[in-house]
Amino acid sequence: MTGGTEHTTAGGRLRSLGRIVVGIDIDATPEQVWAVVEPVERHVDWMHDAVAIRFTGEQTRGVGTTFLCDTKVGPITLVDRMEITEWEPARTMGVRHTGIVTGTGRFTLEPIDVGRRTRFTWDETLVFPWWMGGPLGALVGGRIVLRAIWKRNLRLLRTLVDASIRA
Repeated sequence: MTGGTEHTTAGGRLRSLGRIVVGIDIDATPEQVWAVVEPVERHVDWMHDAVAIRFTGEQTRGVGTTFLCDTKVGPITLVDRMEITEWEPARTMGVRHTGIVTGTGRFTLEPIDVGRRTRFTWDETLVFPWWMGGPLGALVGGRIVLRAIWKRNLRLLRTLVDASIRA
């Protein structure tokens, strides 16, 4: 699912808003999936667009954790500033993006098959500045490019979860 709208910022600048939702079913309990997702610094192991993660404070887990994520999508590189806004072990991790691209994101882990499996959903609403293409940037960057990258990321996450169970 993706969509896009435009809105005006407090400064009167038009920016484009894009929503991206991807998901995958994983043959593991939510607790087993959380064990791989919970260490934020390890997200670079399964997110192809995340190059490096640097915490900006002492806290590395839970609500209030802040970090910088060096992000690369094709020729575009930027530093994504994020703060953890939701943290429910084995259920939810939410973030607020406050860098060049702003918005919110949320991982949801839903038990399925009587808790033996997990439906992992990644839901982001991102605001792209006008100079990143505005509505076209939200369409191409969100609906087409990021959605494809994030689906690939989730396949890698599933592989890492499978490997962690077998270890």
